[in-house]
Amino acid sequence: MNSPQKKHIVYVENGIGYGGAAICMRHLVRNLDHTQFDSMVVTGRTGASYEEIAHETQWKYIPDHRFDTIKMKESLEKNQWINKIPGLSFISNQLIARLDDLGNFLPFTIQLLWTCKQFKADLIHANNEAVCNRASILVGKILHIPVISHVRGDLDGTSQMTRWIYQKPTHFIPVSHWVSKNIAQFDIPQSKRTVIYDGLELDNLDVQADGHIFRNKLNLHEKNFVVGLVGLIIPWKGQDIFLDAAKILHKKIPQLKMLLVGGTPDVCTNFEKHLKQRIEQEELGDFIIFTGHQSDMNVVYNGLDVVVSASTSPEPLGTVVIESMALGRPLVAPNHGGAAEMADHNETALLFEPGNAESLAGAIFSFYSNKDLREKLGKAARTIALKTFAVESHVQNVQKVYKQYL
Repeated sequence: MNSPQKKHIVYVENGIGYGGAAICMRHLVRNLDHTQFDSMVVTGRTGASYEEIAHETQWKYIPDHRFDTIKMKESLEKNQWINKIPGLSFISNQLIARLDDLGNFLPFTIQLLWTCKQFKADLIHANNEAVCNRASILVGKILHIPVISHVRGDLDGTSQMTRWIYQKPTHFIPVSHWVSKNIAQFDIPQSKRTVIYDGLELDNLDVQADGHIFRNKLNLHEKNFVVGLVGLIIPWKGQDIFLDAAKILHKKIPQLKMLLVGGTPDVCTNFEKHLKQRIEQEELGDFIIFTGHQSDMNVVYNGLDVVVSASTSPEPLGTVVIESMALGRPLVAPNHGGAAEMADHNETALLFEPGNAESLAGAIFSFYSNKDLREKLGKAARTIALKTFAVESHVQNVQKVYKQYL
């Protein structure tokens, strides 16, 4: 039974896979003031990591992709003969879009509406950007309750539909000042935007975690210089650039191992196949390793000599950046988006030119060549992170936003 004096918050997570957004949401939900708030988490996907949420709060899985319209569109693009018939490609895309509306969006919205009514929700917290969470916005309008939109990504303001949707949430929580400026393009006033950095349960980040556990799992030795790109296997995370840099570094660094650390969302299995084909065709298999999803990131970070974020599109903030800084690890990150906002070049990280494999390789080689630099920047990064990303501050600031509308 819901406590009548508490406010009831429904969190909706519609990301394409279990990554930084879902992890940060769990940090928030676990650390809410439970004397004031009851919570329920709704996810559009399921699996072991999502199911763990049920041990922390009320959790419900409502599938948001009964029909894989993304793969349908990919298959359509590969069929070149369709483009030879005037108008057929347009009609086919419209049919897929309507299938997405009727087969995915509508059932999810109806179930979310019923769930929120049963839970007696006072507020909906959409954990992803507004277009992805348009069902949450619609349900909030129907129930006449506030909808808080947590914005975590780069946005294209050219679509009229996107601009229209961004007028609907009650308030926005951009995860960095860079993101806040980005959504200002939708004529959203400053009064409706509250920048709140993601928070981490710093007590659970074990600086002393034994990285050898991770290295031994992959048969890596002490002499191996291990560089890991941490993130979901999706195109904009920069895995292709990472492979390009690996080809440059392979001739310069003895015993080099380059790791792709992270799981692959269902919608990106073709991209994983592309990467594996590259590795085979370019004969990179002796030093490139796919690790898959890793549950204990403490041992992963401590098992890496260098942590890499290589996103080709600007990261809004980047859980990898936060976690690696908080653990005092040597970090290489692109000089744009949230990474550039969080890390200072040659003080807390090494920043490289986004999308430039030679620049990325140069930063990694600088760390390889200078162990003192790795230790110095890692130590400085941890000091900054402990002050900036404490989950207690994050939760307090989010609850202040709630209270404005409750």
